[in-house]
Amino acid sequence: MDEIAIVTGASSGLGKEIARELARMGYRLGLVCRSPVRGRDAVADIERSVPEADVELFQADLSVQADVRDVAARLLDRYERIDALVNNAGVHNLRAKVSADGYDRMIATNHLGPFLLTTLLLEALERAAPSRVVMVASEAHRHAGRWDVERLAEPGAYGPVGSMRVYGRSKLLNILFAQELAERAKGVIVNAVCPGLVATGLVRDVPGAERAERVMAHTPLVRTPAQGARMVVKLATEGFDSGRFYSTTPGGQWLPVAAERKDAGLRRAVWERSEALVRLGER
Repeated sequence: MDEIAIVTGASSGLGKEIARELARMGYRLGLVCRSPVRGRDAVADIERSVPEADVELFQADLSVQADVRDVAARLLDRYERIDALVNNAGVHNLRAKVSADGYDRMIATNHLGPFLLTTLLLEALERAAPSRVVMVASEAHRHAGRWDVERLAEPGAYGPVGSMRVYGRSKLLNILFAQELAERAKGVIVNAVCPGLVATGLVRDVPGAERAERVMAHTPLVRTPAQGARMVVKLATEGFDSGRFYSTTPGGQWLPVAAERKDAGLRRAVWERSEALVRLGER
């Protein structure tokens, strides 16, 4: 039976390289992309490099809950089972933006969208057990600062400096979600990973940022998307301990574990608050 992998944020950078490698390994792919134009270009690029690839595009903006529900329904209609889900889509907005549902757009895209998508696809993942869910997180979770679970997605005003705290919070939420889902899901291996500093074009609203990333990718400081994809693909295709955070940042294994990652009560509170914010019981 062909194994099926879903990759979000696969129109460029890290997500596209993750998808490309999964295609090389023989996975049938569903790519979830915000831009249909960039998504079609990514599909064409993957098919050129992997002629036997079986790739299908699904358009959705993960910051919009109606889009997430719609794409989840389309994925479930198309695939009876899902062997791997890579939640890669993410943004780093240097200034505050509000999502269509009234939440901070960075938190909506990086946490609430993946939370809702994964929980809606959970039965298909459990049907394929032992299946894998990978949350692409970051060592930036250490910069989350102080925050309130009840207000985790509340919009506010911030600039470039404040954006680092909000981005860090979104990555911490990715890890806490992975830890909690690992306990709740049946037969699903769930992990979070930091792929290192990768030239992905994550910060697109800074003039010259993407060009600077491409230049730095030729130095030891920043990895290429293909290099960053390696550990993500391993977690998506192999058996690992579940509920872990794997960091590929040099020296990351020596850093102390953030206190929040050891707080089971916080993980449960984040899950319950996220359920309420995405209105999980509604269809």
